[in-house]
Amino acid sequence: MMKGSILALGLSALAAGTALAQEATFVMTARLVGAPTYNPIKATKLNTATTLIYDRLVVQDADQSFHGQLATSWESSPDGKLWTFKLKPGVKFHNGEPFNAKTIEWWVPQFKGTENAFTVEAIEKVEVVDDLTVRFHMKHPDPNLLFNLASSFMCVPEPKSYQALGDKFGVTEAIGTGPYKMQQFTVGQQTVLVRNDDYKSASALSKNQGPAKFKKLTFREIGEESTAYLELKTGGADVLVNVPTDFLPRIQADKAVKLVTIPGNEVVYMPINTSVEPFTDVKVREATAFAVNQKEILTSLYGGNGATADTFLISSLKESQVDPKYKISYDPERSKKVFDAAGWKPGPDGIRVKDGKRLEVKLWAQNGTEFKRLAEIVQAQLKAVGMQADISIIDAGSINAQYRKKTEHQLAVRAYQWTNADIVDWFFAAKRAGYPNVSMFNDPEAEKLNDIAMNKSKTWDERVANFTKYHEYVLSQYPFAPIYQPVQSLAYGKRVVMPEKIRGIGFSSQSMIDIAPAN
Repeated sequence: MMKGSILALGLSALAAGTALAQEATFVMTARLVGAPTYNPIKATKLNTATTLIYDRLVVQDADQSFHGQLATSWESSPDGKLWTFKLKPGVKFHNGEPFNAKTIEWWVPQFKGTENAFTVEAIEKVEVVDDLTVRFHMKHPDPNLLFNLASSFMCVPEPKSYQALGDKFGVTEAIGTGPYKMQQFTVGQQTVLVRNDDYKSASALSKNQGPAKFKKLTFREIGEESTAYLELKTGGADVLVNVPTDFLPRIQADKAVKLVTIPGNEVVYMPINTSVEPFTDVKVREATAFAVNQKEILTSLYGGNGATADTFLISSLKESQVDPKYKISYDPERSKKVFDAAGWKPGPDGIRVKDGKRLEVKLWAQNGTEFKRLAEIVQAQLKAVGMQADISIIDAGSINAQYRKKTEHQLAVRAYQWTNADIVDWFFAAKRAGYPNVSMFNDPEAEKLNDIAMNKSKTWDERVANFTKYHEYVLSQYPFAPIYQPVQSLAYGKRVVMPEKIRGIGFSSQSMIDIAPAN
């Protein structure tokens, strides 16, 4: 009898272990926390789980090449005015509704009036050729169309549930065709996904062409990096999706944790609110930008991992190769001379004064160890040239709403992830003032150059040239200070097996469906 009980107990433990092996917990740290919705059409911030819930027409690899996901092939007319896409047959949404050309016909117009409208602005109309063929008639050529279609903001949701749920879509339910279904979402805390056992829409970038290996994934949001690392170290989490660079030495020394590093697609920067004093004066903005010591930050905060930033774009983009006179890097003497020329003279305590007013400003950062430490370093650097910056730490889930108030912040430390020059439009176009244009930048010449870059480029080379000019002009007006280009790192424990190569731009569904249980 006792032997039977022991055997039963052993089998029970084995079953529990097997069940546990079918589940994995991912932790998203400061950069990814706070997404308020999984509605890709209306969102301005999305996280890693998004591309597991939804598929896209195409996906992009790290070498900038494009590969079909919901589309099997595509072609453009010689004049760039027609794009024809062949769609993958037999694809169904999580609720059983079919994916077909009519889905795309409905989907494209949904972007109108949203922050993401620019992604489809060049499409005049969508023609359903047959059930699995769709054609875009373009207002003008858009060399960037495939890149737009590959972004996570262009994940394809299911039409009927989208219409029925309204603003609740992406919060209470999120219906896509992706390898996982959303089971539960608590804003700012966690997302629980369960496997879509019928999945067969993987791109060629995925070795696994069927359902995902794990039955259940939990994505936890932990803004405090030390807490997130502790979860991984103690087994409470299996993967840290985005390891803060300043934690790399600690993780590299931890034998129980493995690390994967891939090329970065991110820039850390300090937006300057151009609509409030004293930053309405371009000279004050210039002096502030040249006070930031990028090399010191790279060394002291990030342990030399990654690279300094001297423009707004990642250095792998051609549009980042601006005339050297536009690059922004630490020059304290220039900073002090420009402050002097703007009438801000050092006071008795070293803080500058003009017309009896001290040079005191507000410096915002979202919560999380990295951003707090970064704000403190920038604070000290600004003080060295005579500016007093008072730091406010704001919850990641509410900081964007605070930016939309437009006048309460003056400086901030932020980061973005993107691999295309149109990010300059996203963060500096006047129509997006407040958020994502945290700099409140509104300049007539910039708007002209923006229009040319975004809408008048006929070829890719022409687009590169136009965006380079636009980028250079923005740099000349100092609505931000560049700081740092991180590498992308993820750390994982012994319960998961990573694919040999991480495919795609960053860590998304292309590689995530190849992750497997260790036993």
